[in-house]
Amino acid sequence: MPVMKPAEKAAIVMEELERAYPAPGCPLAHTDSFTLLVAVMLSAQCTDARVNKVTPALFAAAPTPQAMAAMTWEEVRTYIATCGLTQTKAKRLVATARLLVERHGGQVPASFEELEALPGVGHKTASVVMSQAFGMPAFPVDTHIFRLARRWGLSRGKTVEKVEADLKKLFPESLWNKLHVQFVLWGREHCPARGCRPTCPICSRIGVA
Repeated sequence: MPVMKPAEKAAIVMEELERAYPAPGCPLAHTDSFTLLVAVMLSAQCTDARVNKVTPALFAAAPTPQAMAAMTWEEVRTYIATCGLTQTKAKRLVATARLLVERHGGQVPASFEELEALPGVGHKTASVVMSQAFGMPAFPVDTHIFRLARRWGLSRGKTVEKVEADLKKLFPESLWNKLHVQFVLWGREHCPARGCRPTCPICSRIGVA
């Protein structure tokens, strides 16, 4: 099989992802930008499925920044006990809620700079919120996307930042938000970390051993 260029591989990836997930929804259950922000913060080193199990009770108790700002981190921790790193996450959630109230009028800011200034909100978290809540073009790179981009030869980057930059060059900006979700879903269902499944059509088409 001739060696494919990254752009040729990207075309195959887009074709297969679109066939599998023509209308992917956000894997994290949420109702607005604040609940999305909280869910993404909780998803660090935790599965989306686990996050979705704990957030209904948390959001019932604290559906707004104002409500969460009024809670102690110990109270928040009782709702997220199975998410891992619970003390750190609880403290960051309360601190973020209070900053949203104090600095942003109780609203989640729609800018990377302001989001990344919040406690525990890094570039990936900000990117997810910007893309899913505000529709701004972003390509958040999580562990699934980092793995697949390298496995499929779309990037040789050794850092999340380099992989993100490479993917943004390969794919149309208008598709970044959708592709982010499609990549994640594909990584979970067809091409997991332990190795590509024999039935993975992307790996078979682009010649991944």
